[in-house]
Amino acid sequence: MHSIGAGDLPAAHRPAQRRALGLLQACHPAPAAAVTAVSTALAAAGGRGPAGSALVALAVLSGQLSVGWCNDRVDLRRDTACGRTDKPLVSGAARPRTVAAAAGCALALCVPLSLANGAAAGAAHLAGVAAAWAYNLGVKRTVLSWLPYALAFALLPALITMALPGGPWPHWWAMAGGALLGVGAHAANVLPDIDDDLAAGVRGLPQRLGAGGARALAAAALLAASALLALGPAGRLGPGALLGLAATAALALAAAAPPRGHRGTGTGTQSRLPFLAALALAAVDVCWLLLRGAALA
Repeated sequence: MHSIGAGDLPAAHRPAQRRALGLLQACHPAPAAAVTAVSTALAAAGGRGPAGSALVALAVLSGQLSVGWCNDRVDLRRDTACGRTDKPLVSGAARPRTVAAAAGCALALCVPLSLANGAAAGAAHLAGVAAAWAYNLGVKRTVLSWLPYALAFALLPALITMALPGGPWPHWWAMAGGALLGVGAHAANVLPDIDDDLAAGVRGLPQRLGAGGARALAAAALLAASALLALGPAGRLGPGALLGLAATAALALAAAAPPRGHRGTGTGTQSRLPFLAALALAAVDVCWLLLRGAALA
């Protein structure tokens, strides 16, 4: 026997399969999965246990799905004008009404799933989700575009710690490190599409700074996050930690360096090196956060 592939499906079923795949693509599955996985690992490292970690995973996943679908629906007009045929709503693989309904359903599920972690922890997470929705709905076009990212990432450790006995707030360095990680992630995320954003009138802080300024902002914020997460907890740094900080400094220099590819959006591999370095630096910051999971509160 052989498995049924897309080409073996009856013709009547293919549009439905295409719509389902388009809906999945419209939720930004890679970032949603990454944030959910990191949050779940952080919950486990922070002492939430299997049941608590599962609740964190469900709450974060529902929030991320709602934000991803909201983003694609709100950006439909801009993506169409820019010819973004890689977007399911632009290509017709997903329907605007379906994506909007999915975003609303995911947000509705996020409320009880967040509050199942405890009232305080749930409220902290819902505040972060609200910040992400505010970004999608208009803050992204203002000089305060960095603020929703800072709030959402700063509040993520609170979802972990405030569900523990006594409901403690995370240490200041954990929230500040998370906020800096969010700002750096925002600046890095803008880099590949900065020209399209400017053409569409999206003038968040990184766009106003220009490509060079956005690279510098990403590098500085992510390097500061690394230093804070490494130095914030009490105790001396071992050789491994010092080596990690040296590696983050090297990555920050690479992220801030001007690309050597073509001008504008760039098409050469070299033009993507600062962006890739910023992503690597963000990944290092996430590792620092996970390593400090047991000391968040």
